[in-house]
Amino acid sequence: MVEQQEASGDAVMTRIGQAIMLLHGGDREEARNRFGALWSELGADGDALHRCTLAHYMADTQDDPGDELAWDLRALTAAEGLRAAEGAGGAEAGGAGTGTVEGAGASDVPGGAEGADGGPVAEHPDIPAVRAFYPSLHLNLAADYLKLQRPESARIHLQWARAAAESLADDGYGGGVRAAIDRLELRMREQ
Repeated sequence: MVEQQEASGDAVMTRIGQAIMLLHGGDREEARNRFGALWSELGADGDALHRCTLAHYMADTQDDPGDELAWDLRALTAAEGLRAAEGAGGAEAGGAGTGTVEGAGASDVPGGAEGADGGPVAEHPDIPAVRAFYPSLHLNLAADYLKLQRPESARIHLQWARAAAESLADDGYGGGVRAAIDRLELRMREQ
């Protein structure tokens, strides 16, 4: 039973990956259609990492900035839902507005989360993947708010993106996200 569930989870992520490849290949409409079908299958109670990933990329298929914002907010909500289920809450760097930009929560520190007995709580296996999404999630939200002429909201999410990016590795992904944060910050200063 467990193996079947794991295989199903892999199959969903494979399908999300296939739609992402369509998106990156320039077929936004087909990617949007596939993401929409997957979203319907997952439902509101579907796996948080799947919902976060799907919504994060579905936002990029939208023509309307308001729709793009709505999907990016769904991605952030799914990520926060995983943290809430984990018991970590949302009060760490990169949180959805309830935390501080510079603060760190228990789930940011290895072994930092404590159970009722004071012992360490095992981290949900999807937490590292979702944590790696936070800089990009907030960066996308900052860009959305800027498109919608809401510069203060854009600044807040850009700060959260920068704070969350500190946890990224110094690799291609981390460097690319940091560079995108710098570009958006420069664009905001020029406006």
